[in-house]
Amino acid sequence: MASINPYIHFNGNAEEAFTFYKSVFGGDFATIVRFKDMNFEGSPNSDKEAEKIMHIALLIGKHSLLMGSDTPEQLGKT
Repeated sequence: MASINPYIHFNGNAEEAFTFYKSVFGGDFATIVRFKDMNFEGSPNSDKEAEKIMHIALLIGKHSLLMGSDTPEQLGKT
């Protein structure tokens, strides 16, 4: 069975976009990780960035994942 697994980068609205995608496609979030959940050198550490999405994945059907993240401000806009 063919599958598609795109990865989309957002400028701070990944959660909003994926909530919309979930309402359209159905399915469940397989993963939601926020920047505040990760602790590594160079990770975004401001309160403003803490709630942003580091990785999110939405199961679409049986074989496909739609994935994405917010781009930290320190990396610029995408």
